[in-house]
Amino acid sequence: MQHIIDRFISYVIIDTESDPNSETTPSTQKQWVLANKLVEELKAIGMQDVTIDDKSYIMATLPSNVDYDVPTIGFISHFDTSPDFCGANVKPQIIRDYDGKDIVLNAAKNIILSPNYFKDLLQYKGQTLITTDGTTLLGADDKAGITEIVTAMEFLINTPEIKHGKIRVGFTPDEEIGRGAHHFDVEKFGADWAYTMDGSQVGELEYENFNAAGAKITFKGKSVHPGYAKGKMINSMLIANDFMNQLPSGETPEETKGYEGFFHVHHLTGSIEETVLELIIRDHNKKKFEKRKKLIEKIARKINKKFAKQFGEDIVITEVKDQYYNMKEKVLPVKHIVDIAEKAMKELDIKPLIKPIRGGTDGSQLSYKGLPCPNIFAGGHNFHGKYEYVPAESMQKAVEVIVKIAELTALEESAKK
Repeated sequence: MQHIIDRFISYVIIDTESDPNSETTPSTQKQWVLANKLVEELKAIGMQDVTIDDKSYIMATLPSNVDYDVPTIGFISHFDTSPDFCGANVKPQIIRDYDGKDIVLNAAKNIILSPNYFKDLLQYKGQTLITTDGTTLLGADDKAGITEIVTAMEFLINTPEIKHGKIRVGFTPDEEIGRGAHHFDVEKFGADWAYTMDGSQVGELEYENFNAAGAKITFKGKSVHPGYAKGKMINSMLIANDFMNQLPSGETPEETKGYEGFFHVHHLTGSIEETVLELIIRDHNKKKFEKRKKLIEKIARKINKKFAKQFGEDIVITEVKDQYYNMKEKVLPVKHIVDIAEKAMKELDIKPLIKPIRGGTDGSQLSYKGLPCPNIFAGGHNFHGKYEYVPAESMQKAVEVIVKIAELTALEESAKK
């Protein structure tokens, strides 16, 4: 267990925050620091065909140790951390034999990780928790996943009596800004299927995610002295407010769960003459997803018609772009890859938690690029903030799941012979 903790900490203390405003890949130069470290570590543990390309995508191979054909499987994680919260100068704290009480992350700032608010903590009483110091995120998303993959490969190399086929591993930049799979070379990776180790609590197994789109909506206006503005001024901020009020009530992230979709306004800047609203559109159901996008256009047309005579041109300009799609469509035809992961968990006395992802992973994009890719737990909680933590035991269980999946894949093929 200490080996896993030490490896994880060696990763999280390296700042790898990605930048959505950058046009390079990786989006930040500092991601190269961990990328290069991972390359050397993969070589050191005995992985073969270790490569890193000019965009910092890492791939490596664990050769098969059986004399019959076995599908090539892959395990993938990302090494960037979210720009939503500070990822620099991470100072992990290790809480051994957690007693189920409040954890003081930062006494000076009175930052407390409490089971009264974060009830999942109580699942891990008696375990070893790794937390932040209250000033940064931790980076378990997804450095826990990387830790687990590297550790599992090291274990398989050192335990040759466990039979497995060829295994490919891949580590990517920029997943947190939606670009992790953009330059992933599926053909070079050469796996029949893969698993992203990028979920949360123990047991999570996911092969459904949102269909996703982003919208940028620009509202125009006319500025006139307010004392003489009657019939002349058009305040773009008020038009934006009218637009938001026409979105369905109750269909926001804070009011939905499970398979329920939403509209999420996440950015709004404005003046009288121009206001820009940015929102995301999410739904698991493809027909409902398309309907949501059409609603954006419908509201815009309604407002444009209202101001057509006064403004003389479209007063609302919409840009709606698809971001990713529900991987379920690509995974269901090869559902056995989910069944293998589920069986692996059950054989390890882990209760599978099969549920839809209320978000997306590299796996959703990779599935549409020809690499079916369900998502498996990495063990962390409260991602992207100062309350993030991961139990060391959860990372150990994820390592065991990776090993068991590799073993079961080889055994199933052996049984067919």
